[in-house]
Amino acid sequence: MTTGEKMDNESGVNAHWLSLPNILTYGRILAVPLVVLCFFLEGKLQSSDFARWSALAIFIIASVTDFFDGYLARIWKQTSQIGRMLDPIADKLLVATCLLLLAADTEKTIAGWSLWAAIIILCREILVSGLREYLAELKVSVPVTWIAKWKTTVQMVAIGFLLAGPAGDKILPYTTEIGITLLWIAAIITLYTGYDYFRAGLKHVIE
Repeated sequence: MTTGEKMDNESGVNAHWLSLPNILTYGRILAVPLVVLCFFLEGKLQSSDFARWSALAIFIIASVTDFFDGYLARIWKQTSQIGRMLDPIADKLLVATCLLLLAADTEKTIAGWSLWAAIIILCREILVSGLREYLAELKVSVPVTWIAKWKTTVQMVAIGFLLAGPAGDKILPYTTEIGITLLWIAAIITLYTGYDYFRAGLKHVIE
């Protein structure tokens, strides 16, 4: 029995809700309104570069915590129910918010046909979330595949390039175009992984 479990038994309170892994998850959720604030300031400031770079910095820090919260929770044996619940929620909130902001910003970073890539990614996130919730009631776990992890990596890198957008184009030409290309790659992988998850879930539904 771990120290945390002893504290749980003695106090009846989840001893890990303020552990470092959970704090990192809370920070990732807090990053969502901060990114929104940066885009709000972009329309108010004469130069939008500062807002773009600020949003990118916040997004990178939040993305890094996505790795460390799970890693630290495992090696320190500080996994908790609230962490398991909030971790995927924080990821989806961050990704969905960034995609919506990029589609609605004054620069129209994501526009035209590229909107379909964002729509595919968002629909997949909703589908998988609903599927996981349903299968959880059946006591069936859906493991994350290696290709799904690659999808997440490509998706995060794409959003990073797109957040830099016009500000990044001044330093690295075609920054926005690179981001759009990576977003489409992520969307294509998303279609495959979404189908893979749906097929696995459908098998349990039929059974």
